[in-house]
Amino acid sequence: MKITFMGAGSTVFARNVIGDCMCSEALRDSVFALYDIDGDRLKESETILEAMRQGKGGYGRIECYLGVENRKEALRGADFVVNAIQVGLYDPCTIIDFEVPKKYGLRQTIADTMGIGGIMRALRTIPVMADFARDMEEVCPNALFLNYTNPMAMLTGYMLRYTGVKTVGLCHSVQVCSEHLLKSLDMEDKLEGRKELIAGINHMAWLLELKDKNGVDLYPAIKARVEEKLAEPDFKDKVRFDYIKHFGYYCTESSEHNAEYNMFYIKSKYPELIERYNIPLDEYPRRCVRQIEGWKKEYAELCEKGVQDHARSREYASHIMEACVTGAPYQIGGNVLNTNYLISNLPQEACVEVPCLVNSYGVQPCRVGALPVQCAAMNMTNINAQLLTIEAAVTLKKDHIYQAAMLDPHTGSELDIDTIKKMVDDLIEAHGSYLPQYH
Repeated sequence: MKITFMGAGSTVFARNVIGDCMCSEALRDSVFALYDIDGDRLKESETILEAMRQGKGGYGRIECYLGVENRKEALRGADFVVNAIQVGLYDPCTIIDFEVPKKYGLRQTIADTMGIGGIMRALRTIPVMADFARDMEEVCPNALFLNYTNPMAMLTGYMLRYTGVKTVGLCHSVQVCSEHLLKSLDMEDKLEGRKELIAGINHMAWLLELKDKNGVDLYPAIKARVEEKLAEPDFKDKVRFDYIKHFGYYCTESSEHNAEYNMFYIKSKYPELIERYNIPLDEYPRRCVRQIEGWKKEYAELCEKGVQDHARSREYASHIMEACVTGAPYQIGGNVLNTNYLISNLPQEACVEVPCLVNSYGVQPCRVGALPVQCAAMNMTNINAQLLTIEAAVTLKKDHIYQAAMLDPHTGSELDIDTIKKMVDDLIEAHGSYLPQYH
C-alpha cells in the first residue's frame, strides 16, 4: 500500500498523520511517499519520520519526492493521498492577505477560510490542486484524496465538482466540539457516553443535538449558563456562546475564526466589540511566527535528544485509511458535496460537513435533513461567497472575485462596492505570480 503526503514540509502535521499510520497494524507496512517543493523542509520531515519509523519497529519505508517535476512519481500508484499544502506560505502570501485589506480598514483574525483572505487563499490554491487532480487521474485514479488544506469548503468543493478524484475534506474541529463546550461549562461529568449530531459547513457546522448517556437533552442546562460565561471578562469563546444566545446552537470552530465569518463582531463603527468579545485581530500572522520559531527550537531538540515515541492522535486520516483497508466501520464528520440534498435546505453545489460512515466501500455521507432555518441562513452567507470563489477559479473571470468579496458578510458589511473592487485589484497585483491571470 502507498500513502502519499502532499505538502510534507508541514512537518508537525506530517508527523501526526504518518505517525498515526505507523501506529496501525493495517497501515504500518506502507510506502510513505513525502512530497514537497521545499527541499529543506522535506529533509526535516524525512529525518523525523525515519527516526519515528525505526522507533516503531522499522515497518514500511519512506520515499521523498522534491519539486513539481517529481510530483507525478510521488502520486503514482498511491492508495491514499493526504493534502496539507499552503501555497505562498506565511511569507509572502499570508502577510499580503492581512496587510492589503488593513489599508482599507478591513481587519481579520485568521483569514484562511472565509473573508477576503480566505477568498485569495482559495484562488491561489485551486490551480495547484487542479494539477494534483490531473496527475492523480492519470497515475492513481482509484486513490482517496484526504484534504486538510483550507479554505476547506472551497477547495474540497472544487475537487468534487470539477475533477474525477474521490475526495473528502477533513478538519480537526468536529472531534473536539462538544467536549470543548462541556469542559468550558464545568460539565465534564456529561462527557462519557454522550450522543451528538453535528452538521452544516466546515468551521460553521452546528451542534444540533447533544444528549448525555441516558438520552437527556443537555442544551437546556447549557443555555442556562450562557449569560454567565458571556459576562466573564477573560472568557475566550464568546462569539460561539453568542451564537447559542441568538441562534440557539453552538458551532464547531473557535470564536476567533467565527468572529470574521459574519457581519456582527468586527466592525469599525463599533470598536468596543473587539474587547467585549475578546476578538484577537491579526491572530493568524502571530500564530505563524510562533509556529515557525517553535518548530526551529523543537527540531533542534529532536536532533539532539532523539525523536520521542508517537501516540496515535485524534486526526481522522489514519482511521479512514484503516476502515477502507480492513472494512471495520468508522464514523467521521466529513466535508462532501451536498449531493441529493444531504442537508435539504442548502444547495446541492455546496460543500457540507455531515456525519459519514467509512468502511471498505469508502466514505458514505449520511443524510441529515433540514437545518434549523436560522442555521441554514447563516451557512448560506458563507456558501454564497464560496460558490462564487470557485466560479472565479474555474472561469478566471475577475467579476466573480468582486462578487465573492461583495457577498462575503464581513467584507460587504465594512466596505462599499467601489472600495471592495479596488482592494481586490490590489490583492491580485500584490500576489503576483501566485495567482493566475484574471480577465
